[in-house]
Amino acid sequence: MTSKIIGVGNYIPSETITNLFFENHHFLDEKGIALKQDNATIAGKLKEITGIEERRYANKDQVTSDLGFIAAQEAIKNSGIDPETLDYIIFAHNFGDVRAGTIQSDAVPSLAARVKHLLKIENNYCVAYDVLFGCPGWIEGVIQANAFIKSGIAKRCLVIGAETLSRVVDMHDRDSMIYADGAGAAILEINEGDAGIKSHLSASHTLNEKDYLFFGKSYNQESCDDVKYIKMIGRKIYEFALSNVPTAMKKCFDDSGYSIDQLNKIIIHQANEKMDEAIVKRFYQLYDAPMPEHIMPMVIEKLGNSSVATIPTMLTMIMKDELSLHEINEGDIVLFASVGAGMNINAIVYKF
Repeated sequence: MTSKIIGVGNYIPSETITNLFFENHHFLDEKGIALKQDNATIAGKLKEITGIEERRYANKDQVTSDLGFIAAQEAIKNSGIDPETLDYIIFAHNFGDVRAGTIQSDAVPSLAARVKHLLKIENNYCVAYDVLFGCPGWIEGVIQANAFIKSGIAKRCLVIGAETLSRVVDMHDRDSMIYADGAGAAILEINEGDAGIKSHLSASHTLNEKDYLFFGKSYNQESCDDVKYIKMIGRKIYEFALSNVPTAMKKCFDDSGYSIDQLNKIIIHQANEKMDEAIVKRFYQLYDAPMPEHIMPMVIEKLGNSSVATIPTMLTMIMKDELSLHEINEGDIVLFASVGAGMNINAIVYKF
């Protein structure tokens, strides 16, 4: 017995932010000194390294739970279920609801509770809670839902991943150009057949790597020290990911019992195009195999990095035939993988 995905949905905000948006930003280094390169050069380098040309921002009247609610509605519609039959609503995020123009996070009540309220679910035994696990949060929510289903506690779960990272970025930090907003969701159901989750793995590297992603003050030294923004040590994250994610992916895939030639698709967190490509190439090198063409879909070029939302957003796009050169058919074996703040890593092998 396992769990299978019976419905998917996403919400891609309508506000498109091109790299030209940052043309007049005053970028500084961590010491508060102006960067020597002009912003056009900085944007060009960003595109070269991360692949990002555009990203999406939520409307000013929307917060993270609103985005999650829309994605949840789409997943429910796609599955055809009655939302009253849901046993769990698991909402993965990292910063709660941050309203436009403010600096305060609001996560009480939980974002999952807010979505349940918006869905008008009357069933008090549908449990709603949040998961904070960095960018791998949505996958971790799916792993938890699968555990509930396999244990017999639940038969049907809704897992949401949503974020409005545009509300927690330092406008003086060039890394702010990476982040985006969005939401994705999936409904999992008990399944006695062959399709579903075949193996999974999670890890938290906290001894020396905990602060590679963190909340820190603005690079503008005249700003209030008490106001914090998302920060990262990019080089450390890159090195960590290349050293640890491929081996974690291999362990998870080996646990599934499939051979590498049976793998049809790798859906990986959209963090950085070059980093993701290097991770997948190293994963295949562990099998002494070349990285197949079209094995790894990428949407970061147009959607940026929306943290927990990247994987369910992309899965929905594939299932709705919205990505050229990429499709998932019945019987396909897909490896999901993510890495992020914590430093956390997780993976799932899934048969459609």
